[in-house]
Amino acid sequence: MSDFTLAFLAFLPILAIFFLMAGLRMPATRAMPAAYLLTLGLILIVWKTPLPWIAAANVNGLVIAFKILLIVFGALVVLFTLRESGAIGVIKQGFTSISPDKRVQAVIIAWLFGSFLEGAAGFGTPAAITAPLLLSLGFPALAAVMVALIANSTAVSFGAVGTPTIIGIGTTLDLQEVREGLDAAGIPFDQFIDKVGLWSAVVHILPGLLVPLLMLAMMTRFFGEKRSFREGLQAWPYALFAGLCFVLPYTLVAWLLGPEFPGIFGGLIGMLILIPATRAGFLVPERPWDFPEKASWEQQWQGSISMDRESQPKHHISLQKAWVPYALIGLLLILTRVRLLPLGEWLMGVRIAYTELFGTSVQTDFDPLYNPGIIPFMLVALVSIPLFKMERKQVALAWKEALVRVRGPAIALVFAVPMVRLMMQSGNNPGDIPGMPIAMAEFAAGLARGSWPLFSPFVGALGSFMAGSNAVSNMLFSLFQYSVAEQLEYSRILILSLQNAGGAIGNMVGVHNIIAACATVGLSGMEGVLLKRNLLPLLVLGLLAGLTGLLLVSVTGTDAFPMIFF
Repeated sequence: MSDFTLAFLAFLPILAIFFLMAGLRMPATRAMPAAYLLTLGLILIVWKTPLPWIAAANVNGLVIAFKILLIVFGALVVLFTLRESGAIGVIKQGFTSISPDKRVQAVIIAWLFGSFLEGAAGFGTPAAITAPLLLSLGFPALAAVMVALIANSTAVSFGAVGTPTIIGIGTTLDLQEVREGLDAAGIPFDQFIDKVGLWSAVVHILPGLLVPLLMLAMMTRFFGEKRSFREGLQAWPYALFAGLCFVLPYTLVAWLLGPEFPGIFGGLIGMLILIPATRAGFLVPERPWDFPEKASWEQQWQGSISMDRESQPKHHISLQKAWVPYALIGLLLILTRVRLLPLGEWLMGVRIAYTELFGTSVQTDFDPLYNPGIIPFMLVALVSIPLFKMERKQVALAWKEALVRVRGPAIALVFAVPMVRLMMQSGNNPGDIPGMPIAMAEFAAGLARGSWPLFSPFVGALGSFMAGSNAVSNMLFSLFQYSVAEQLEYSRILILSLQNAGGAIGNMVGVHNIIAACATVGLSGMEGVLLKRNLLPLLVLGLLAGLTGLLLVSVTGTDAFPMIFF
């Protein structure tokens, strides 16, 4: 079988998802089962993957899907608890007092607050929190999800306290042949991973500066009364300043502290700079922008979750008190994810783990207390009951509605995640045929050759589209990218940083992320619309990252492990 044929067959499930969801606008609850069956058929007929590997991949996928659903459910419980207590109305008034301009609100919440959450927790947490928060501020549900997904990009390379870099790349490349090459160059393995993290931040600088502006342009184009990019682009001074508020500390922290903290401190320092500057009117657009009247909204804009019936608090709730649940969430995420502290290790001590599933090397585990859906989300929801003096009826309504809302995405995720795991395990076959992800990547590398840095980020984005995770994308393609860099005599560090940055940018089209974020605002059947629209910012940001890579390659030449930056 030719390389082209194998790559085309491997790409068929992805084409099917695009066709069904973006072309036919089929809901994920129907598209993902169809794509799963197609993948299963290809693995059985073409790749001839043994049944134990197929069974192990399915079990592992179902466990991961359950973890994602816990995060979605926990985020919904927090949202509905705040709604029923009346706290969400107080938060909305607080953001409105900063600025009534929806563009400003989107930048502060989705870009900076979301990046802070990504740095602390990752794994879909930012969109699961920021999209409902934007919904409560009067954003159409579809706009809230689109904005949340686009904004959740730059910080993703260092999400969950550096997981995509440290775990996704670090554990994948912790091989004897890689270590031998590093030893020959006199570079310790840990320093090598830190440099990959630093260069990932460098690659993100230009795309990251433009994310807020691109996000606003997309918002006004598809949800503004005039349907124009111009209204978003008119806020360019504020948007670029917001980009700088995050990217500058983000890059400095990657240089000074390593890959664990860029997202956390970038988002936190960015908010500490931007919010006071916004209150002072610095670079804020003179004419506030808002969505058209709700009566004129298209039906597809609206989800089934309404924030119109926000409960009036029976007791006075100050703005500071209303923010306590989100402050607790941020604090607990940091305390449980910082490796220097013991709390995370204690929580992970409660673990259910299975190794060598069905006699294979596939393993799976579940850390219930370490899952953000339980701690901090559900825990904070419980703490909010006495905090806001909620009645039993209010609590029951919040938890019941969260349970109802999570049923739809459950159907899609129990097929989407196992499908990805099947693709990842397809390389374990008796014919030594390259697995589906590698078959696609090798064919693309053969075509690109000298221009590989331009295409490298899109391989990372492909992995995130398939897996909904930059960490998994890095696990899929890091060794491949390292090998391509070796063959083409490019910087190993630089090519891996392009993989890392591309996977972060591709987060906005990750099928799992889209499904999960839609669930938090009650959208159903609109996943394909979001997938198609978010392709535009992905292409723009991916191209900027690729061009940055080409420029850096021209500087480093054939130096395998350049250390010239910082």
